[in-house]
Amino acid sequence: MKIIKYLFVFTILFTACKSSKNTIITNAIAKKMPAKKVAKKHLSNSFSKETIDAKLRVKFKNNKQNESFSVRMKIIKDEVIWLKGSKIISIFKAKITPTKVSYYSPYAKNYFEGDYSLIKDFLGTDITFEELQNIFLGQAKIENKGKDHVVEIVDNTYILSPEEQLALFDRFIHINPTHFKLDKHVLVNDLKGQKLDITYPKYLQKEAEIFPENILINVTEKNKFTNINIDVKSVVFDTKLSIPFTIPSGYKKLYF
Repeated sequence: MKIIKYLFVFTILFTACKSSKNTIITNAIAKKMPAKKVAKKHLSNSFSKETIDAKLRVKFKNNKQNESFSVRMKIIKDEVIWLKGSKIISIFKAKITPTKVSYYSPYAKNYFEGDYSLIKDFLGTDITFEELQNIFLGQAKIENKGKDHVVEIVDNTYILSPEEQLALFDRFIHINPTHFKLDKHVLVNDLKGQKLDITYPKYLQKEAEIFPENILINVTEKNKFTNINIDVKSVVFDTKLSIPFTIPSGYKKLYF
């Protein structure tokens, strides 16, 4: 069932109860400042807790499918991302570490274990555990702390970009002037007609942390598209986490 594979790929690229009073109102005006200072403010607001335990609602849509799932996400910062997708029954479980991607589906009775080549093949560029983790945190890795970047203000957002763009993609980092977390992170390959657009419409504030409340992941490649809408229904930080993950025997191994 292709939807299982797609959901797994996009979710990894992707508070007790949510309430409107926790949503941050963004009303600051972007004032002119050097790229290095914008980068410094963004990096200084990096997530500082050790663990995350969140319940998500994920809506998935591409050229062929339109689905909705519940996802339980647990993160031990810099160590592991654990995901469990459900739609009435358990659809998949995944465990991602800095060196390994593991996944299995109780529904399809198959599994995958390997490196990050699956994600690299999909995005067309290398991606690390840190970058995957940052997607859920509203953060971006800014090389050389912004020293080799330029900045412009567009629609009241700081847009950082490298003075020399990446070999495969042009990269644009949109930073909010209120809390200096990400508004958007964009990778574009015009030659191949590819674009990865990760947008953060809303953030919430909990235990002095600013955390994404809504994440939109849009992937386009010529006449193909995939849209992922991730809503955080609840989240708690710095709790003791259990990370259960054992691939059942008899499942069929997947190769990508």
